Amino acid sequence: MSIDLKLLAWSAALTFVQMLFAVFGTMLQVGLPTLAGNRDKFPMIEDWAGRAQRAHDNMLESLVLFAVLVLVAHVSGRANAMTALGAQLFFWARVAYGLVYLIGIPWLRTGVWTVSIVGLVLIFLQLL
Repeated sequence: MSIDLKLLAWSAALTFVQMLFAVFGTMLQVGLPTLAGNRDKFPMIEDWAGRAQRAHDNMLESLVLFAVLVLVAHVSGRANAMTALGAQLFFWARVAYGLVYLIGIPWLRTGVWTVSIVGLVLIFLQLL
């Protein structure tokens, strides 16, 4: 299996871990009965739990793009050292992004997000 596909699988695992953090933080703030309810009037989730949820939401948005690019590169036979580098930049930046967002460091968060976007662009450029 190529490094690109391995990192796609690890990115799915990272997304799952982020979901667990978001759910756990939300449960601590609102309690299990509210979390299990219909959420018609769900309270705003704050502090680290809110950041965990936003980091998870952002990862879901990014994961779709990453998956499409990696799979197209793989199927088209264009996966190469540059797509591998792009996948590595994306994955490790997303790990850092989740941690930095959870801790709450705004400008650093934006910086590591930008690195993950550079990774996506590197993969995309190999598809042109």
